[in-house]
Amino acid sequence: MADTASFSACPACDAAPIAKQIAENRMHQQGDILLSLPTIHCAGCISAVERKLLTIPGVTSARVNLSLKRVVAETGGALEAADLVEALEAIGYPAHELDSTALSSSAADKAARALLFRLGISGFAMMNVMLLSVAVWSGAEAATRDLFHWISAMIALPVIIWAAQPFFKNAWTALRAGHLNMDVPISLAIFLAGGMSLFETINGGEEAYFDAALSLTFFLLAGRYLDQRTRRAARSAAEELTALEVPRVVQLTEDGEATVPLAQIAAGDMVLVRPGARVPVDGIVTKGDSEVDRALLTGETLPVAIGVETIVSAGEINLTGPLEIRVTAAGRDSSLSRMADLVTIAEGAKNRYSSLADKAAQIYAPGVHTLAFLAFIGWLWASGGDIRFALNIAVAVLIITCPCALGLAVPAVVTAASGNLFRKGLLVKNATALERLAEVDFVVFDKTGTLTDGDVVPGALDDLSMQNQRLALALAQNSGHPLARALAQALQLRGISPATLTDIREVPGKGVQAKLNGTDVALGRAEWLGAEAGQGTATFLQCENGKVLEIPFEDHLRADAIDTIAALKSSGLPVMLLSGDNDAAVAQAAEALGIDQFHARMRPEDKAAKLKDLADQGHHVLMVGDGLNDTVALASAHVSVSPASALDAARVASDIVLLGNRLGAISDARAIARSARRRILENFAIAAGYNAISVPIALMGFASPLAAALAMSTSSILVSLNALRLRGAAQEEAQ
Repeated sequence: MADTASFSACPACDAAPIAKQIAENRMHQQGDILLSLPTIHCAGCISAVERKLLTIPGVTSARVNLSLKRVVAETGGALEAADLVEALEAIGYPAHELDSTALSSSAADKAARALLFRLGISGFAMMNVMLLSVAVWSGAEAATRDLFHWISAMIALPVIIWAAQPFFKNAWTALRAGHLNMDVPISLAIFLAGGMSLFETINGGEEAYFDAALSLTFFLLAGRYLDQRTRRAARSAAEELTALEVPRVVQLTEDGEATVPLAQIAAGDMVLVRPGARVPVDGIVTKGDSEVDRALLTGETLPVAIGVETIVSAGEINLTGPLEIRVTAAGRDSSLSRMADLVTIAEGAKNRYSSLADKAAQIYAPGVHTLAFLAFIGWLWASGGDIRFALNIAVAVLIITCPCALGLAVPAVVTAASGNLFRKGLLVKNATALERLAEVDFVVFDKTGTLTDGDVVPGALDDLSMQNQRLALALAQNSGHPLARALAQALQLRGISPATLTDIREVPGKGVQAKLNGTDVALGRAEWLGAEAGQGTATFLQCENGKVLEIPFEDHLRADAIDTIAALKSSGLPVMLLSGDNDAAVAQAAEALGIDQFHARMRPEDKAAKLKDLADQGHHVLMVGDGLNDTVALASAHVSVSPASALDAARVASDIVLLGNRLGAISDARAIARSARRRILENFAIAAGYNAISVPIALMGFASPLAAALAMSTSSILVSLNALRLRGAAQEEAQ
């Protein structure tokens, strides 16, 4: 119970067939291409992506995983990832190649399935042994009673030895390390209950309590499974960042171009990055002009023009022109890998969070052992050295104090709360996330893609004449620039038809130019066209008459962003905005949202440093972000949330995923978390109250091991029922 766990509360994910997972794992073979699809969100997206990929010659199969936002395409090595990326982007699904060898398989899935199997077997055995026990309780004597005891032993002992192995192994590991954990009293109680029952059976005793040993095993496995199922989505964000590295690189040598694994690239090598490709290394541009999209790393909405001597970093996307780059750092030395290292450190710090269950276990385990030992010594002396009698009482004490209720106290509440949050559109991924969320006293938001929709759209199109709209569409359709693509899409939705152009040419890093009826026209950057750039995001159109018109772009706020910020502030939580975007865009968004504290041009390490400053001031920070540039901050925050549309690495680094577009669910989550914390404390009180009543009875010798097992089961049921009250309590808290 002391380990931090992560899990999926999604019922659909929990019910996913094992066969499908096995089939998907087999697809990750050499020659297959693994792509991240950050914008897919429904069954329609799955169908569109798979249908498009299967139309490409060389693709023999394609399988989309919606929960991981990935697609695996089987190509037999006949295609490059760039071919598939281009095809998917053509139908509106941005894609990024992932390195499948850098992604670990989920051992948590196997562990959860193994626990569920043990739980089922122990439950089946417990019911059968209880049926035999009924006959004994009803008055079976002598040979009949002994026969039923032996049958019970043959059913119970093999099941206990096998099903209780998780507790035995953890207890042995703790004892070898010289300390106690919750599994030590659990294992001792199960072992002694089974051992004493076998001893009584061999000696013809009247009482054997194999059903008690099986009940202990069953209820404790139930609690352990509830806890373990939280590990099903546990995957390191650092691994996700590593997987974002481009696995293959075009190296420039004296013999020409050669596609080689990234691992073969070293500082000083020359590499070629074609338009549309992700920069695989840190380096300096030695030839070429282009623009790069740094949104993944910095959150900047506008591409940045680059040329010779410009420094570029791994993870940036080259947009318009080929670049020759001299490598300064690659592989484990690149900026992307350094970010992964920061995330690893942050994850490790978060995993050391001491939950309520951890704190209870530190006190509980030694106390239980002390009580049982004192009971054994006391009754050994009082009975005149009757070891059998004294040991029976000691076993009863161990069973009655066995932490079933304590073991269920946290998982039962977390499961109930997670299901409630899932219905509200929030997927809880970490077992201690709710406890940490209840402690939050400061909220930090990213801007682009979090408080805004993340997709810029052109404004003031009505100010353009129909002729200029047709001209703008014709030029935009011939550019790979993100603003040009957004402009083309908006004009197409209006039903505009493009003008007929000649001599079309895209100028890397500047824009696209052409001739209309023999006259020069262009679409691109302000300085290239001799115009003065404003503060906002815009592109500029040079018309047939030579006049240059500004076409502004807007990144719309999410529908309930303003209400969410207001709700958080009204509940007493200060709100801060941290963004990698430019000063004007951040200030404009902060003013619209009513956020007084904001910072622009923040790099990933700057965001993490700001969160550390807040933590040093004693704040428990909730971080909400969606980009690669937010990953370190998400991992280092006290608790974190990311939208489902976020990049894989950001979603994995976060504790909670926002499944829908409703930001208001975040304030609901805090209310539910506070109620969940109260329910956990109430469950601890139930467990403590049960022990306060039952332990003296056991110590005085009035409770047989069988009666102790029944009392223990009753406390476990009470804890579970109290957890089910969470839904109504959470609604009251939210009001």
